[in-house]
Amino acid sequence: MINLNKNISFIWRNKGKETDFETLLKLRNFCKENHRKFYISNDIKLAIKINADGVYIPSTNKNLNFQSIKFKKKFKILGSAHNIKEIKIKELQKVEEIFLSPLFKSKINPQLNIYKYLNLRKITIMKDISLGGINNKNIKKLKLINPFGFAGISFFE
Repeated sequence: MINLNKNISFIWRNKGKETDFETLLKLRNFCKENHRKFYISNDIKLAIKINADGVYIPSTNKNLNFQSIKFKKKFKILGSAHNIKEIKIKELQKVEEIFLSPLFKSKINPQLNIYKYLNLRKITIMKDISLGGINNKNIKKLKLINPFGFAGISFFE
């Protein structure tokens, strides 16, 4: 068993690659055995099929057609946004928790910075998760904004 903080969840993001169903089932089972939440990125039907805890909808997905899908009771929809327009789309998609990014310097999108982050957080009732550029040097700055949670790839590597 891996010794990780109990609040860590996993999002399966398999950008542009074939998804192996057996691998997903193994990951889902690993997460359940270790009391972790397991989410599938950008594929609601697959998330439901493998009985994941929910789905992650990236900022690039603007689809509103899944509103008629019946979800299990504890199925959670996560999303990400970089600006007000994307936040409003995520609200229409019934996202419960939103990754606001990038908080700190990033190669992909312009940095939000703490002031812009706080302004974006004010316009929504979704729980905010800080994302982007978080590392050991700036993690203490998260206390300034007190997000619901934080996420990272390089932070956990």
